[in-house]
Amino acid sequence: MILVKYVILGIIQGFCEVLPISSSGHLKIFKSIFKSDVLNDMNFEIIVNFGSFIAIFIIYRNEIIKIIKDFFLYIHTKSDKYKPNFRYSLLIIISTIPAAIFGISIKDLIEKYFTVKVVGLMLILTAIFLYSIKDKKGYKSKSDISFIDAIKIGILQVFALIPGISRSGITIFGALNCNIESSTSVDYSFMLYLPISIASFILSISSIKLNMLYVISMLISLITTYISAKLLMKIIKKSKLIYFSIYCLIIGLLTFLFN
Repeated sequence: MILVKYVILGIIQGFCEVLPISSSGHLKIFKSIFKSDVLNDMNFEIIVNFGSFIAIFIIYRNEIIKIIKDFFLYIHTKSDKYKPNFRYSLLIIISTIPAAIFGISIKDLIEKYFTVKVVGLMLILTAIFLYSIKDKKGYKSKSDISFIDAIKIGILQVFALIPGISRSGITIFGALNCNIESSTSVDYSFMLYLPISIASFILSISSIKLNMLYVISMLISLITTYISAKLLMKIIKKSKLIYFSIYCLIIGLLTFLFN
């Protein structure tokens, strides 16, 4: 049963991290139902989250390597051919700063005051966000994203610190409302996930203690994140975000009413 619990936790993290349904909200609900102490262990959260990071990196590895390479080449050469990815890097940094700042300052407050009932309400709010963009497609490409767009999306990402508010959902919502095309919105949302994830891992690496069950959860998270990321890309292309809206509404109502 212990092994099954860790497998389930890995699946929840993997599927919910990238799908717009809130991994933190689902993990908090799971903790409430099964009284699982493992969710109080920051080591576990960081390790399974790193599995999701690896999966996203694998999917975008070629683009990520090119972005990083062009960033430093532009600094060194100031060549115009490297400028688009240098600029894109700056946009990602700008969108990441608000969540990084507020994440440090309000994380303990969130853990203390946001109960499972509040998670239910936040899932309902996520459902409303997703419903409002169900038909949006946008027209801006990667090169058209402005610094104002990056700031708006970054501010919205702060709200994803609240369990029940989906990080991918709120950033895609922000991007589409900035008229960024749907596939580019998803790509940008994934790019914003990477710096915060790797920063959390690096800052905590000295205190991380591995055990086999944690590693199993991480591997499960890696596999399910990869699958769910590919699924989200297909669903976005078909403009079917309403499915996630309905799901969040149902889970949110059940959580609010029966906790």
